[in-house]
Amino acid sequence: MASGQNKIPAKMTAIAISEPGGPRVLKPETRDVPVPGPGEILIRVRAAGINRPDVQQRKGAYPPPPGASDLPGLEVSGEVAALGDEISRWRVGDRVCALTPGGGYAEYVKVHAGSVLPLPAGFTHTEAAAVPENYFTVWHNVFERGALKSGETLLVHGGSSGIGTTAIQLASAFGAYVVTTAGNQEKCDACLKLGADRAINYHEEDFVAAVKEATGGKGANIILDMVGGDYVARNYEAAAVEGRIVQIATQSGAVASADFSKIMVKRLTHTGSTLRPRTVEFKAAIAAALEAQVWPLLGTRKVAPVMDMIFPLKEAWRAHERMEDGEHIGKIVLDVG
Repeated sequence: MASGQNKIPAKMTAIAISEPGGPRVLKPETRDVPVPGPGEILIRVRAAGINRPDVQQRKGAYPPPPGASDLPGLEVSGEVAALGDEISRWRVGDRVCALTPGGGYAEYVKVHAGSVLPLPAGFTHTEAAAVPENYFTVWHNVFERGALKSGETLLVHGGSSGIGTTAIQLASAFGAYVVTTAGNQEKCDACLKLGADRAINYHEEDFVAAVKEATGGKGANIILDMVGGDYVARNYEAAAVEGRIVQIATQSGAVASADFSKIMVKRLTHTGSTLRPRTVEFKAAIAAALEAQVWPLLGTRKVAPVMDMIFPLKEAWRAHERMEDGEHIGKIVLDVG
């Protein structure tokens, strides 16, 4: 039985997907407050981050994994409201942020304790809600799966996105040379201010030629790609010998034509991952690495989430419109109150 629930209401406001479709299908509903089971924590949500997978789920293209909430929302910040059995670290009232398998667009959400981290020092709840999904994703894919090392070159596509702004800062903080692509000069300038060494406006330059020019013809050691489509073949061209391409999304298409001889000639590795369906143990290991390696950087503001716009919970549809219009730089967040 969960502890510390005497002040928790039975009902809460949540944002549900009434049917697959555009932003306006996101509608407030009254739901039962979840009850945490063994190893779980109930969080009183103060803010929730908006992510591209939320948009895909809203459209009916990214169903939640078995056992997860049908509500969108993959990251939150707030206070611990109740504890399930087998919890030793956390106490009711602790200020935390967390990666969730779903359910973040709500006043309360339950999460596995292994996906919970303390609020970074000095952070507001809206800032902290902008951290988990991007930092878990970038840490695993760039530093664990991609094995980025100091002195190597990282090419980040979509540098002004939440993932992109996170990858630029973290890679720069750990000693990499960072090249990024973005869609206009304002976004390129924002990337440079965050620590990118070279920002490429992909509407005006060929990123393959620009990457080779920036690296003295060697190419990028690691490429973090969320585009897919015709970028696959171009990434092979832009990669260095022994380069690693890490695929985290396919916004321009999951099917591509590419010259696979490049993989053999350059000894390339093309890998990828998704985070949401991974085990609680896997996510807990990433959380532990982040707390040890990245939380000190967040606490001193050496790295920090780039904040775009904040919307009230009941106007989640406006937040989705903002994400889909493509003009945002950094993170869009819901203020849950």
